[in-house]
Amino acid sequence: MPRPGLDFAHERALILAGHRLVAGLDEVGRGPLAGPVVAAAVVLDPDRIPEGLADSKALSAARRERIARAILDSAQVGIGTASPATIDAVNIRGATHRALCRALAALPCRPDLALVDGNDLPDLPCAGHCIVKGDAKIASIAAASIVAKVVRDRMMARLSAHLPAFGFERHAGYPTADHLAALRAHGPSAFHRLSFAPCRDAAETGFVRGSPDVKAR
Repeated sequence: MPRPGLDFAHERALILAGHRLVAGLDEVGRGPLAGPVVAAAVVLDPDRIPEGLADSKALSAARRERIARAILDSAQVGIGTASPATIDAVNIRGATHRALCRALAALPCRPDLALVDGNDLPDLPCAGHCIVKGDAKIASIAAASIVAKVVRDRMMARLSAHLPAFGFERHAGYPTADHLAALRAHGPSAFHRLSFAPCRDAAETGFVRGSPDVKAR
């Protein structure tokens, strides 16, 4: 049996306290060796909460896709990214903050309050609260985690079509054994994070490959 989804109780209490629009923010992609950090901001419609909201990591790929479609159909959503070059330039924390701020700015509305997964609040243009493990507790953060994960996985699958040797469609850039073996065999691509040790080490002995720009649909 599927797990029951999170309810909207936390956000509803904040709305009753005077925060008219409450956004949930989360990111995906801090740990991979390749690809961008992707963040999502979601303002749920209190009258149209999608069924099955949960931490994206607790859902199968098929359920994530299905719930993501329901979120996009019923909620206000913004997406923000930070490229591997940005990650290398400002470090993963700085790049994550940029992606979260870009996601919030991409919303078609202006939230009064942002609920951010984790314990590291970016410099947002509105009030914000951090909630540790918020993606497993707060409906709007869970929705953001699902959308960010689905968007990033699609980006990495499309990238794999241009760089099939790395198998991005299987591991989404995370440091699996076959990904590390491909790095040693081919050197890093233009989509790898050269500030991360396995990519930096491979670049010292391998050939850095160029590749076309790939964007999410």
